[in-house]
Amino acid sequence: MGSRGLDLSALPEDCIENVLSLSGPRDTCRLSVISSLFRSAAESDAVWQKYLPPDYRSIIARSADPSILTRFSSLKDLYFSLCDNPILIDDAKLSFWLDKSTGKKCYMLSARNLVIVWGDTPRYWKWTSEPECRFGEVAELIQVCWLEIRGKISASLLSPATFYSAYLVFKSPTETYGFDYSPLDVSMGLAGAESPRRSVYLDSGRGRRRGYQTGRRRIGLVSRMFMSGMHAPGPVVESDGPYPRERKDGWFEIELGEFFNNEGEEGEIEMSVYEIKGGNWKGGLIVQGIEIRPKDKKGGS
Repeated sequence: MGSRGLDLSALPEDCIENVLSLSGPRDTCRLSVISSLFRSAAESDAVWQKYLPPDYRSIIARSADPSILTRFSSLKDLYFSLCDNPILIDDAKLSFWLDKSTGKKCYMLSARNLVIVWGDTPRYWKWTSEPECRFGEVAELIQVCWLEIRGKISASLLSPATFYSAYLVFKSPTETYGFDYSPLDVSMGLAGAESPRRSVYLDSGRGRRRGYQTGRRRIGLVSRMFMSGMHAPGPVVESDGPYPRERKDGWFEIELGEFFNNEGEEGEIEMSVYEIKGGNWKGGLIVQGIEIRPKDKKGGS
């Protein structure tokens, strides 16, 4: 190292690839603008192989179109496709994608993948389709006084050493009733263990009034990140408090809880939503599913 510091262009490309693979997808896109050498290294399959989950091939093989593995000329292109275009797996009852900033695994359990008490009784629930839904069916609540929805996912399917949050994804048409002032109990935790519980409201009208619009992104390096593929945040905004938030895809979400998935965690993670004490009739809710994604700890939610 001389008086002017280290000449990065003197480093071999495989050394730069190793450094980038330890930095994360976002920083790799940022560093790709430093020089042509860094840009070449940032396109390397050796780098993006580290960002893809170790089991990404077996997950894609569970989809109806496993040819996605051969559709892209680079692993970087495959990575961003899995971030921007969730795929359906397990007979189209589970949606899978990657968190763009970290490469962590995300899932949504379809309504058909949930346990909905009285869900197969036409008097109480009906199964129908809904535009802009990832799945072929959604569950529409006709009327119940006992509302109970539960979902489970194996901890081994999630990224290790990661904080996750679960969200009920739903719509509340204008004819929804019974949710204005009736709190629901929600939770998330290992099945069979005591899980923290809290009360939330599914009054999406109140949630909409409390909603916010995201600001414009920074320019400069971020604009160049867009050109490199690190563009457009996911289709959701973070949810906080006891009221739902409106998502960019037009649905609403309410946070059910959070869970730290330890390295080597075993068992199933269970999410629950229920209101069984009030006895009042409720109806009109449309349930798409339960989404599980890494929690943004910086957001304070």
